Amino acid sequence: MNKSYQFLIIMLAIITASTGQAQEILVPKGLTAHEESIISNFQFRSLSASEVPALPVRTSAEWEEVEYLVLGVPTVMTTVQLQIVQAVIDECKIIIATPNPQSVENYLIANGVDMTDIIFIEEPVNSIWIRDYAAHTVYTNEVEDLALVDWIYNRPRPDDDVLPFAHAEYLGLPIYSTNSGTTDLVSVGGNFMTDGLGNAFASKLVLMENQAGNFFNVTPKTEAQIDNIMQDYMGIDNFIKMDVLPYDGIHHIDMHMKLLDEETILVSQFPEGVADGPQIAENIEYITSNFLTPFGNTYDIQWVDAPPSIIGEYPDMGAYYRTYTNSIFVNKTVLVPIYRPEYDQAALALYQELLPGYNIVGINVESMISGGGAIHCITHTIGVEDPLWIVHEKVREANTYTDIPIEAMIKHNSGISQAKVFWRETGTESFEESTMSYISDDNWLANIDIPTDTETVEYYIWAEAESGKTLTRPLVAPDGYWTFTISNVSSQQWAEKNITGPYPNPAKEQIHFNIQNISEEITISIHSMLGQKLYENILPISDGKISLNLNPKWHGTLIVTFSGSFGNVHRKVIKLQ
Repeated sequence: MNKSYQFLIIMLAIITASTGQAQEILVPKGLTAHEESIISNFQFRSLSASEVPALPVRTSAEWEEVEYLVLGVPTVMTTVQLQIVQAVIDECKIIIATPNPQSVENYLIANGVDMTDIIFIEEPVNSIWIRDYAAHTVYTNEVEDLALVDWIYNRPRPDDDVLPFAHAEYLGLPIYSTNSGTTDLVSVGGNFMTDGLGNAFASKLVLMENQAGNFFNVTPKTEAQIDNIMQDYMGIDNFIKMDVLPYDGIHHIDMHMKLLDEETILVSQFPEGVADGPQIAENIEYITSNFLTPFGNTYDIQWVDAPPSIIGEYPDMGAYYRTYTNSIFVNKTVLVPIYRPEYDQAALALYQELLPGYNIVGINVESMISGGGAIHCITHTIGVEDPLWIVHEKVREANTYTDIPIEAMIKHNSGISQAKVFWRETGTESFEESTMSYISDDNWLANIDIPTDTETVEYYIWAEAESGKTLTRPLVAPDGYWTFTISNVSSQQWAEKNITGPYPNPAKEQIHFNIQNISEEITISIHSMLGQKLYENILPISDGKISLNLNPKWHGTLIVTFSGSFGNVHRKVIKLQ
């Protein structure tokens, strides 16, 4: 047996159900004896052709607007599922797939749940782990038509596997499936996170499960072929894959990391040298050393302590895999797995600090964590049909009180009629407003002026579509907002701080720099150590990553100079032959 797949033969867990009955729950990290006996002959692929989306698609991020939360209830609802429903019933509609809708309905009513926005699909399901087998929300041309994308589920659970098609049929949505031909991709939702801008993260489980000799009899694929499938079906342009962890039996990244926005990753932290701590640290170092955010910045890594068992043990000591990153956004509410107050309090406080204004709700998952998953694993979402999409690089610091640029990319199917920035000095109650102007390519800009004694500013963005729909970013504004500080440094010092690089250095062919928060044209030049000018060009207003090709004839130490009203910023580059 391929060693990479030995985790597949772990036996099922027995979890106590909400009604006190013993409910057999299939776990994400293992198979029952029956499943083990049928997996080699199970038909994972489809005999019919798999249609590729005709138009470019974009997979939505979790913090975008949600229309439906979806759950799977094989027999009776667990107490954890009940807590989830109670926490998000005012945020969205809830679709529950179950062969026992009346029983589940009676249970919800008995626990005080308003059934107005509860929808039942009377379908059999094999397991509660719907994150792994439900489909993902995509939009054609970024914000237009809603559709679903389904992968081949890596378990011989036929009822789970067809549930995405039941969702699509009920909602009248097109669904695309990577289940045939050479696009027969095996993957699971717990091993996937995206920022909504074409960047996605996974562990190398996705490579292992689609390699030659795989358990699923799908066509063997190279990493490049997998990347192409993800681009065609989900609009993923940059698919980042990390080494699997030695003590995480399912190798799903949602058990140890969470994208909180386009630039912030929350990561589980173990005590030094314990369990998966060293490999997680290596993976995060790999990300920060090789990839930038969509805005050209280094990822903001936030660490949250992983809780031990009640006797202080971690997975390398035989304890279950406990995590605070297995959380889920449901519009203005974020559900976070919790275990014991002495550890939970700090984790919930960190979420509230990183996501101000959101309703942070702890859901006790101690009763189910032996199954190898938590909140994110047993939930999935379907986005709204009419998204108003706001993408903004947060301002973290400014060095002026006038003309502070606030930019955003704002899109809606009907077009955008107006957009505004609402801002206030920290400590004041009311927000001022500044009108944003349309620049080009769905980009909007406002330059705000603030009082000269201001130290920190709180702000958010509001937009209205031509259809009349309005939305803010952050979604919870004005209760939640972004904050930036005013730095009393000279223009020269400001430029020195906000022009970073080069990397790599030394370099042979190309170097990169990051330019942030400099809203003017910049002249860039390259000189030899003898003062000979080798290159010069004018950059338009730049915010993000720039790349420079190095002439093969150049060698030795080069001086790269950035010039503007701020003066000159010099950087040295070692050019290798």
